[in-house]
Amino acid sequence: MGGGIGIAIRNGSVLDGSEILGIYLNDKFGLSIGRVILMFNIILFSITAMVVSMEVALYSILTYIVTAKVTDMTIEGFEDFIGVTIVSNEYADIKHAIMIELGVGLTTYKGSKGFGSNGPQQDFDIIHTIINRIDIKKMHRIIEEIDENAFIVEFDVNNVKGGVLRHYLDKKKGKTLGKL
Repeated sequence: MGGGIGIAIRNGSVLDGSEILGIYLNDKFGLSIGRVILMFNIILFSITAMVVSMEVALYSILTYIVTAKVTDMTIEGFEDFIGVTIVSNEYADIKHAIMIELGVGLTTYKGSKGFGSNGPQQDFDIIHTIINRIDIKKMHRIIEEIDENAFIVEFDVNNVKGGVLRHYLDKKKGKTLGKL
């Protein structure tokens, strides 16, 4: 169901009013179309639970949870990205290993670690990168081999523009890169 909704929306069509609402809220506020459809249907199925049956409503909500994810994947593409921020005393080694072993670009910014009674204890680089979800376990292994106590923050990334991420993805698919 989500694939059909996603294909329809990608080609400029809609199936019902919830897709129109989803497209409008996506354009206006950047909300995920699938999530808008899900929220609309949760409200609808909550009313159904009171009028018809709780069991029917719960199965319907479960169906639309999957539908929302598949709809968004169909509209936005199947490449799922994770943003990763890494804080470690071994930032130089981690930075080098990520670039060499994963072949991804990254950004560093200055930070201070350990605010205590004497103020900041140490200045160092904080590493930030965006990788394909498929590579997250490999990144964990790389970081843990260097610093098992590294502080790692991961978050879903909905939209990426610029940078060398497309070159990274083409390399993963075996395409030649030419000059970066």
